Amino acid sequence: MIDRSAPRGVLPAAEPRGVQTVQAVLPVRPRTGRLLVLATVFVCAACGLVYELELLALGSYLIGDSVTQASVVLSVMVFAMGVGSLLAKRLRHRPAFGFGAIEAALALLGGFSAMTLYASFAWLGESRPALVAFSFGIGVLIGAEIPLLMVLIQRIRRQDAGGAVADLFAADYVGALAGGLAFPFLLLPVLGQLTGAMLTGTVNAVVGGGLVLWLFRHDLSRRCRWLLVTANATVLALLASATVLVDDFERAARTAVYGAEVRVAAQTGVQELVLTGPSTGSPRSLDLFLDGRLRVSGYDEYRYHEALVHPAMTGPHTRVLVLGGGDGLAAREVLRYRDVASVTVVELDPGVVRLARTDPMLSALNARAYADPRLGVVTEDAFRWLRGPAARDRFDVIVSDLPDPGITPSTKLYSQEFYGLAARALKPGGRIAVHAGPLTTRPRTYWTVESTLRAAGLLTTPYSTGGRLSGFAAGPDRTQGAADAPPQDWGFVLAARDRVPELRVDRDTPALRAVSTRGLRDAARDAARSRPAAGLPPSTLPHPRYH
Repeated sequence: MIDRSAPRGVLPAAEPRGVQTVQAVLPVRPRTGRLLVLATVFVCAACGLVYELELLALGSYLIGDSVTQASVVLSVMVFAMGVGSLLAKRLRHRPAFGFGAIEAALALLGGFSAMTLYASFAWLGESRPALVAFSFGIGVLIGAEIPLLMVLIQRIRRQDAGGAVADLFAADYVGALAGGLAFPFLLLPVLGQLTGAMLTGTVNAVVGGGLVLWLFRHDLSRRCRWLLVTANATVLALLASATVLVDDFERAARTAVYGAEVRVAAQTGVQELVLTGPSTGSPRSLDLFLDGRLRVSGYDEYRYHEALVHPAMTGPHTRVLVLGGGDGLAAREVLRYRDVASVTVVELDPGVVRLARTDPMLSALNARAYADPRLGVVTEDAFRWLRGPAARDRFDVIVSDLPDPGITPSTKLYSQEFYGLAARALKPGGRIAVHAGPLTTRPRTYWTVESTLRAAGLLTTPYSTGGRLSGFAAGPDRTQGAADAPPQDWGFVLAARDRVPELRVDRDTPALRAVSTRGLRDAARDAARSRPAAGLPPSTLPHPRYH
């Protein structure tokens, strides 16, 4: 939990200058009153960290580049907490009322933060200003809590400043632990981001308002008491109303983002999965979005998958490994070869595999690849699976059909360490084909992938294919290319351990619609002309280079 108090080593004074600490009149014994205050600190800290994690998660999902968004959210919130601590000095004369008002405002702001950010993204197309504004506003309110709680706990029973600070911080940090664990393991998977934030706001309002209106009710004037009751009742009513309407809001926002033909929308535990298009008709109208990024477009996916798979199949291809590709489309191309004995698909998200098996449109697009007895599925992280003994020296061909290297969670799957593991899984004479992002609009990313493959001991042949009709598989996170230019091609690298692989397709390759030996070689010559003269350093786990 972020330290929400004075700088480390500086203790607040036992009695603020100009503020006379008078013992409060409580409905319970002082010992019980202190425990109730500390319990409130615990709950408020948990709620505060949930708001913080909510902003981090939404910033990464809606904007992308999780490292940048985490840095922005955390730095803005820490700064704002310092501002809030200073502003709290103005409320020291009325600490009970000030704390009650702050908790009501925090419950409202934090509870509606997720919904507002998503609405900003859905209808305005931009959520960065809202993310910064909520980070600052929530940070100010969180920063004002501890100074006021310090005054309130001293009004119950005077003690030395060090003891009071130790008690408050202990409750604060343990509460942060509870909130940090509740968000990923309870709120997010069970309730989702929107309802989870609103439930957290409800708990925040009930606990914060309850402490002041009951335990410190004698410190409040009649007018202040009614103001706090009205404010908390209004906040709770708004949160309850929004919770009832959240499903309608999600449908409307999803329609604004993806269009009217959303057939499947699910949070799988790994990512958000959205499938659009009619339930009958041509699979060409199908679009599959993963975490808001267009991953499959039925209009032009064959161009991508043919160019990715078939150049790697020129040679022995009895055993084939597909990394990623849970949609079954790369496996479809591999299974067109009758002499393929087995295909192993390593896909992190079982939800994608389940959809590719069961959805009639997607299974038609992948030619019902999952019904082929030659295909086996491993639902595991590709990096972790390659480190295991089952992958060593097994495969004639590896097809790396992974998300764009610019997407932060995918960066490790484009590292030198990852390609070293992939090379170890190849049989002698084996080949690996890698999707490396668009060459035309993001050449630096593309050539970094190629340089990383060479650093892992592989010999490479770069190439690309054009004719894309959509933003399929595009973009590092939410951007599509240099200066937001739409991608014009797909970039690939064919690699092998023992020789520079020849770029071609065999004569007995099943009929292809978009790939030919001549076209591949022309694309390879064009790619070679864009190679940086000085070369680029490889990307590694401790030093990723795709941002």
